[in-house]
Amino acid sequence: MTLLKVIVLAVVQGLAELLPVSSSAHVVVVEKILGLDPSSPPMTLLLVMLHTGTMVAVILYFWREWRTVYFQSAAAFRAFLWLIVVATALTGVVGWGVKEVVEHTLLAGVPHAQIEDLFGHLEFIAPALAAAGILIVIAGLRERKHTTLAAAELTVRRAAVIGAVQGLCLPFRGFSRSGATISTGMLLGVAKSRAEAFSFALAVVLTPAVVAREAKRLVDAAHAGAAGDLSGVVWLTVVGAVVALLAGLLALRWLSRWLEAGRWYLFGIYCLAAAAAVALLHRAGY
Repeated sequence: MTLLKVIVLAVVQGLAELLPVSSSAHVVVVEKILGLDPSSPPMTLLLVMLHTGTMVAVILYFWREWRTVYFQSAAAFRAFLWLIVVATALTGVVGWGVKEVVEHTLLAGVPHAQIEDLFGHLEFIAPALAAAGILIVIAGLRERKHTTLAAAELTVRRAAVIGAVQGLCLPFRGFSRSGATISTGMLLGVAKSRAEAFSFALAVVLTPAVVAREAKRLVDAAHAGAAGDLSGVVWLTVVGAVVALLAGLLALRWLSRWLEAGRWYLFGIYCLAAAAAVALLHRAGY
């Protein structure tokens, strides 16, 4: 793993993580093109650091809006916290359920199988990208057609639906979390900016759990003697985190501008094109 490869992956992660195009799908594809093993301990460590960098980018970008909307009073904060708790609980229930189904069907009979074993399979990433693309296109075109509709409140029920959709995204590389949750909010009538801010608030809550899971896999590999010496790549992962942070800030500015300009559906078209490209790469042997 060279510095150049780390920077490339950090830019891809930083841009794609915070745009509705699925960072995981893009990172896996780029890793394969660069000849890297997505499941190796060094790549696991890098993934942990890149996620940390993008989480910091989200906090920096949205902090002023969150402070104005959600932290203006104790009552506003309690209401916001309840929405987060409900949505995250639904994410956990749905995500765990899908994980169990996949591990007991597609991975049935494989010793010590985990759903992460499927993350590098392009034949699963392509349809997930296509599904995300279709959802984003539908939400974007509906929003352009019904521009005069009044925005709905972000109620507990709507937060629960958004959280459940987020749970569907977690086990599938290619099913963009931000794309699916923001689109779901838009389809439920929530204002675009509110759906975006809530989606990334959920991401900040979710990211530590994702990082902890990846870190546990790294520790397990180290205990099994499969991690090797990671000391030589630690500084590379730190550089990657910083680059991912900067790329993430750029991506968020782009995302917000396109949302407000009514161009959301274009991200869906991109996901559909990316799905076709991933399918072709799979056929080519990647």
